[in-house]
Amino acid sequence: MIVRMWRGEVPKEKKAAYIEYLHKTGLSDYRNTPGNRGVSLLCRDVGDAVEFTTMTWWDNIEAIKRYAGEDYRKARYYPEDANYLKSFAPTVDHFEMIYDSRG
Repeated sequence: MIVRMWRGEVPKEKKAAYIEYLHKTGLSDYRNTPGNRGVSLLCRDVGDAVEFTTMTWWDNIEAIKRYAGEDYRKARYYPEDANYLKSFAPTVDHFEMIYDSRG
């Protein structure tokens, strides 16, 4: 299993709207992509911003490519992301899952 992690920051005043937006875009697309095993959305306050992290679990790299495209290391963004995000990380991190106590 592969874990894909992405991070981005939004202004604090946009936190609630961004969460709602994510449910309509990325979170929904993750869940509906064959080979996706789940998604977690995390956030924390960082100064005047909120940092969001998505962690998604995938069967393999081919499953990630169904979501992200052939260059799966690139971050996938949506047109309205510019209304929320303070910056755009060009890539995401991928990790091989070695152990998970959740089963």
